[in-house]
Amino acid sequence: MYIKNILLENFRNYEKEQIDLNKNINIIYGNNAQGKTNIIESIFLCAYGKSFRAKKDRELIKFEQDSARVEIKYKKIDREGSIKAEIKDKKTFYLNGIKQNKISDIIGKINIVIFTPDDIEIIKDGPQRRRRFLDMMISSLRPNYIHLLNNYNNIIHQKNEYLKLNNINRDYLSILNDEIAKLSVEIYLLRRKFLSDINVFIGKIYYEIMGMSGLKIRYISNIDYFEDKKEMVDKYREKLEKYLEKEILYKISLIGPHRDDFIFVLNDKNIALYGSQGQLRSVILALKLSEIELFKKSSNDDPILLLDDI
Repeated sequence: MYIKNILLENFRNYEKEQIDLNKNINIIYGNNAQGKTNIIESIFLCAYGKSFRAKKDRELIKFEQDSARVEIKYKKIDREGSIKAEIKDKKTFYLNGIKQNKISDIIGKINIVIFTPDDIEIIKDGPQRRRRFLDMMISSLRPNYIHLLNNYNNIIHQKNEYLKLNNINRDYLSILNDEIAKLSVEIYLLRRKFLSDINVFIGKIYYEIMGMSGLKIRYISNIDYFEDKKEMVDKYREKLEKYLEKEILYKISLIGPHRDDFIFVLNDKNIALYGSQGQLRSVILALKLSEIELFKKSSNDDPILLLDDI
């Protein structure tokens, strides 16, 4: 797939700009602080419904303006489409001119892989950063995943709020744990599948970059894998019960996909602990190139590769 053009109105430093793009390679160059990354950010916004660097939507609106608009027209192997984002007090998205009720409805329409200078933090930062990256990638390939994840996060929030109360009904917590066990296994299996698919490519690509073999990703979870999904749910349900008293004591959910992690290992050594800066950057590059291969395999189409300050 490729992007045909981008329209920006009061977005970041752009008052009004239309950018027509080539379907092959596009190089955006210029001095610092001229808005090169802002163009990449606008593409990311229409692909994922949020910025990869702004903490508040207000930051996306040009100074002294009260709204902004981004519209992207794209072409896939079998169809064309457009996504428009309007940013005011909140973000509103339109797919082919039709207003979407949820941000999740646009995810997966524009398939991108982005490489930025900050991506090395995927390795060096905490588990939350890696989970966010993992969930974002899976959502691009399987748009329904974000609904599954939202359902899980909502029920975990409900459980955590209940655990803060003084009078706890254990039967009610058991009911919540029944649903948590089912959702947790579904999330685990999708994450496990994604990382397994990435591992098919990442070792080979890293070898082509660095001449070193043995790179792979290791998934860390409280859930144990069994061939039978029902057995997985039952076993994990038992584990949730074992943690129940401790969770009541600490007033928070202690296990679940919201605490999962994954690490990059090179010949069984955690590269975050033993790798050089050059190795870490090469691992991230291998990861991003693996994402491209996975997109191509899943959709028979090329994703859009965004390189920021490569």
